[in-house]
Amino acid sequence: QVQLVESGGGLVQPGGSLRLPCAASGSIFSINTMAWYRQAPGKQRELVATINSFGTTNYAGSVQGRFTISRDNAKNTVYLQMNSLKPEDTAVYYCNADLRQTSYNPIYYDYWGQGTQVTVSS
Repeated sequence: QVQLVESGGGLVQPGGSLRLPCAASGSIFSINTMAWYRQAPGKQRELVATINSFGTTNYAGSVQGRFTISRDNAKNTVYLQMNSLKPEDTAVYYCNADLRQTSYNPIYYDYWGQGTQVTVSS
């Protein structure tokens, strides 16, 4: 059993900042890539940022330079630091992890959190 739990969402004014943590718990042997996605009302879910087990990061063009993804491997936690927030960043933010549960099963599976709402409005 694996759970991903996001937190840190809320209402923030344009130009403000938020930090979203996502902690993975349960039966986890190793985690490969961790990522953040978001879904705005009436839109498809989109990739925001990824970070692999070596710390290599990638960002969507719309958040490049404003958002920073990081991870703490000892805590199985990924973070999304969001600065200079804009109204168009309003969405439900989802955590994703590509992980392996046991040493004897080499297959990695995708897991998702339940999402946390971020609203950017004055």
